[in-house]
Amino acid sequence: VQLQASGGGLVQPGGSLRLSCAASGINFRFNAVEWYRQVSGKQREFVARITSASFTDYADFVKGRFTISRDNAKNTGYLQMNSLQPEDTAVYYCFVYSRWGQETQVTVSS
Repeated sequence: VQLQASGGGLVQPGGSLRLSCAASGINFRFNAVEWYRQVSGKQREFVARITSASFTDYADFVKGRFTISRDNAKNTGYLQMNSLQPEDTAVYYCFVYSRWGQETQVTVSS
């Protein structure tokens, strides 16, 4: 199982980024995709989830700003992040099939 995460970077407050999590080695369409984030020195926290049936769930602090989605044809999950704020700065991880994807850094700063 491999999870290739990408899309992080540096963005100004109010900006947007889209994270991707490309999966291989699993039957992707039968698995939920989750995103978590972690700030140095703090616990990893849940951000969003999309089930195999495309039901979605979000942490309160991202509701209305972030959108999780999936493309089963591409075996890829996405996290569209809008209206980013400095407090969204963290390392982001996807989680699929009980596996953690590689980290992708998101930095929101002017």
